[in-house]
Amino acid sequence: MSHIPPLDPMVAARKGFRESEDRLKRFWKTVDVGPVEGGWRVLLDGRSPKTPGGVPYDLPTETVARLVADEWAAQGEFLIPATMPATRLAATAIDRIEQARNAVADEIAAYAGSDLLSYPADHPTPLVERQAREWGPWRDWAAGLGVELVVADGLTHRAQDPAALARVKALALELDVFALTALATAVPLLGSAVLGLAVQRGALRGETAFDLSRLDEAHQESQWGVDAEAEARTAARRDEATLLDRWFRALEA
Repeated sequence: MSHIPPLDPMVAARKGFRESEDRLKRFWKTVDVGPVEGGWRVLLDGRSPKTPGGVPYDLPTETVARLVADEWAAQGEFLIPATMPATRLAATAIDRIEQARNAVADEIAAYAGSDLLSYPADHPTPLVERQAREWGPWRDWAAGLGVELVVADGLTHRAQDPAALARVKALALELDVFALTALATAVPLLGSAVLGLAVQRGALRGETAFDLSRLDEAHQESQWGVDAEAEARTAARRDEATLLDRWFRALEA
């Protein structure tokens, strides 16, 4: 989402430790977490790495702090930001989201306005039947939250009830910055505010939600096959959905 660009832990580490090399070499030996007022802090050799905003990585639960700490512990000779998605989520939440809560919630609601689950296929029959069978229960689930989506006929746009979109925004604004950051990441990944909320609330596992989000793609692959590059992209996106699920659950621990 445009209001929450990913933040680079390499930049964060440079701010905290004045490292000037283009590739940041591992400068720590031990990684741990320790209690602080209101949560848990990630510690490298007893000191906290800093976010790009110069703030320690303080997380609300020990479990989510360890999720971030494990990424620092897993680094080899050089720090590789692409392997640190939980660290990026933490930095974004700490530095950016409190000041942009309303705008981020607006964007999540905007996804509900064209939610993937509102646009089922009209052919071929096997795909139509599968989407009805697997998407229908989640539209019903969303209706139970007060988010009743209008289902479009084909690809023609159908405006959603403003009350449903307002409800999505309200649900987003109920979250703390750490959960809101993850929801704002999950919704565009899945193309669906409903699926994103289902993962956030523990009704769906991240991997299952991801598979639901790509029923059309999976059908095409079953007919025409898939190349290695596309398969790798799909695997990376599924891993991201799984990480977001772990993040949500860690926030509850």
